[in-house]
Amino acid sequence: MTDFREQVALVTGGSRGIGRAVVLALAAAGARVIFGYHERHDAARETLAACAEAAPVLAVQADLRDPTNSTLLVDRALDSWGHIDILVNCAGIAHHAPVETVSADVWRAVLAVNLTATYNTCRAALRPMMQRRYGRVVNISALHGSAGFPQQAAVSAAAAGVLGFTRAMAREVAPWQITVNAVAPGFIDTEWLAVTPAEVRSWGERIIAMRRAGRPEEVAAAVLFLPHDPLPISLVKRSPSMVAGR
Repeated sequence: MTDFREQVALVTGGSRGIGRAVVLALAAAGARVIFGYHERHDAARETLAACAEAAPVLAVQADLRDPTNSTLLVDRALDSWGHIDILVNCAGIAHHAPVETVSADVWRAVLAVNLTATYNTCRAALRPMMQRRYGRVVNISALHGSAGFPQQAAVSAAAAGVLGFTRAMAREVAPWQITVNAVAPGFIDTEWLAVTPAEVRSWGERIIAMRRAGRPEEVAAAVLFLPHDPLPISLVKRSPSMVAGR
C-alpha cells in the first residue's frame, strides 16, 4: 500500500461516491485528511465513521461555488495541520436531459459545482503550496469531457473545462514543484449512475471493455497513484507540523 503518513490531504465532495472512496483510501494510507461536503450531514458522518480506525479525518461543510468558502476550507486545513500536500477535487452533480431542454439555470448550476468549484479550491490552495514549493493536485473530470455523453451536455461541458483548466494550471505551477493531473472516469457505480436513464446506462455498459460500470474504489486507486511520490527530505526537515508530530 502507498504510504501517505506525514502528508495532509484536502478532498472536496468527500461525503459520498468517488470523493468518499478517495477519503477512505488516503486515510487508510496514513494521510491526515480534511474533506468538504455541501449538505449531506449524515453521509459526511458515515465517511468519518468509516475512517475512525485510520488516520485523523475532519469534515467541513462548505458550498465551494462560493470562493470565500473554498478559502475557509483551505484555512481550516492549514490551521489544523499547518500545510496541504495533496488536493483532490471530487465535488460534482449530475444532470440528464436532452440538450434542447436544459435550462439556463441548470446549465449554470452544473458548471458552478463541477467546474467553478474546482477552480475556487485550486486557487485557494495554490498559494500555500507555492510557498512550500510542493503540492499535488488531482482534479476529477469525466470521459464526458473528451467523448461527450448523450443527454449530459452540461456535465460534458464542465468535464471538458476541468481538463483544460488542469492542463493550463499544470504548465503554470510546475516551477514550484507542484503537479496537477486529472482523472477522467466513465460510468462509475455511484448515485450518479443510479439516476442515469436505463437506456443510457445500457448503452454505456455495452461500450465498456469489461461490460460493467467501474467502482469508486477503482477510481480512488488511480487518484492515489498520482501523488504517491515521497516528500522531498527538505520538506520533512522544514515543516514545523512534521517536526512537532502534530
